[in-house]
Amino acid sequence: MPSPESTALPPRRVCEQARLSRDPRFDGLFFIAVTSTRIYCRPVCPVHPPKPSNITYYRNAAAAEAAGFRPCLRCRPELSPSDGAWRRGDAAVSRALKLIEQGALAGQPVAALAHRVNLGERQLRRLFVERLGASPVGVHGTRRLLFAKQLLTETALPITDVALAAGFGSLRRFNATFKDAYRMAPRDLRRRPAAASDAQHAGALTLRLGYRPPYDFESMLGFLRGRALPGVEHVDDHGYARVVAGDGPGAAPGWLRVGPWPGGEHALKLELHAPLAPRLFDIVGRLRRMFDLDADPRAIAMALSADPRLKPLLRKRPGLRLPSGWDGFEIAVRAILGQQVSVAAARTFAARIAQRFGMPLPAEHAAHGLAHLFPTPAALADADLADIGITRTRAETVRTIARALLDGRVDFRVERTLDDFVAHWTALPGIGPWTAHYIALRALGHPDAFPADDLVLQKAVPLDGSRMTAKALTLRAEAWRPWRGYATLQLWRDAMAAPVAATAKRTPVSKRGGLAPAASQRLPARDDGSLRRDRTGRTNP
Repeated sequence: MPSPESTALPPRRVCEQARLSRDPRFDGLFFIAVTSTRIYCRPVCPVHPPKPSNITYYRNAAAAEAAGFRPCLRCRPELSPSDGAWRRGDAAVSRALKLIEQGALAGQPVAALAHRVNLGERQLRRLFVERLGASPVGVHGTRRLLFAKQLLTETALPITDVALAAGFGSLRRFNATFKDAYRMAPRDLRRRPAAASDAQHAGALTLRLGYRPPYDFESMLGFLRGRALPGVEHVDDHGYARVVAGDGPGAAPGWLRVGPWPGGEHALKLELHAPLAPRLFDIVGRLRRMFDLDADPRAIAMALSADPRLKPLLRKRPGLRLPSGWDGFEIAVRAILGQQVSVAAARTFAARIAQRFGMPLPAEHAAHGLAHLFPTPAALADADLADIGITRTRAETVRTIARALLDGRVDFRVERTLDDFVAHWTALPGIGPWTAHYIALRALGHPDAFPADDLVLQKAVPLDGSRMTAKALTLRAEAWRPWRGYATLQLWRDAMAAPVAATAKRTPVSKRGGLAPAASQRLPARDDGSLRRDRTGRTNP
């Protein structure tokens, strides 16, 4: 849970220094409102710095807009990464923000949102105003308008589709809300010269997905490459591609690709090849979670570097993020298939399931290495998995989780706390604490998920070759909260590098006399090194 200090506005001295230096590490952590122009900007805004006497700082865009400021058309606040301190973890405001991002206030009142996070409506409103400077409705409205502003600026989508993608029920309401907030009609923003510069090309809708540096995209691709399902995903040296289900039964599927934004900008490039305007909000949200774009590396490093075991790892890999997954059920099935087998074998089993039970795609997708969607829970609830190559017990566990998702015994609801999520999943046969925490890490991107039963983690923390017990490791990791997931990934990554270095006969030297890049510098196919325990006490290689 974020501490009050981590969610407060940085000291004015820090804000001033970050503003004047245009420090991208603070992008999205605060906004600069200029009282003389009534415009608010990002810390990285390229315009000439205004006088300090004309500046007011706000914790987020919603607070700035609630105070009557409009977003800058130069630096475009909609491109800022979200504040990772409040959008991660189990605090009530964190869970409410995640629900708002999923559209919880699009058709329901604040009272329903408060009920889902076990708070009273008045208490939730008070928490939002105290800690974010805006009401839940204000946060929801600002998010919708900024997303619409990005679509108007970067795409050639018709304004009606922009309104639909941003969650507005009617074009008239969208036009009125946009004009009231930004003092211009949507069509006036579209007419600006900059609005046409990044319009879609060759049928692809292109969007920027901003992040705070540093970001190790190469390691992220390496992790995903080792687990990519043939026909469902494709990873090369430059990006990640996957199929996307259509908007509703019978709707045409599409595909997307994510790669680095050209020119070294702190953003990823999303190319969407699909008529999926109603799903754009959800697609962007999934990708931001999947690639961990809202993380604050500075805050994470400050919290974890107090541990002498983690401090050198954070210095070595400051841009390591949590690689999440596109779909929760897909991740859960793959976690089950990965018990007691290698990552490569688990990927083979999952690919067989996808090929046999997933919906086939039109032939034009084959050129991009994509052939079918991953099956839904309904498709696997009673599936005959005898010829997939997995054990009967594991096949039954796959069917069990499919049925449990259909009848509501388990879910991937973001308002659940980590403990609640783990308790529900471990109540199912075949699911132990390790698997439940792994699913939380990969399906939810939960920053505090921590598989303490993992044998590699137990051996990775001590440097004397000993092994910690799960209880001792859990106690040690209390100081890592709420970022235990990042500590897990750092330790897994380091554990995989050590055997390579230990078994190397000699260190390769480049022609320039420096050390040549070692294989250990690439993120390995295995995420946990080697062994872990399931709930029955057996070790899983």
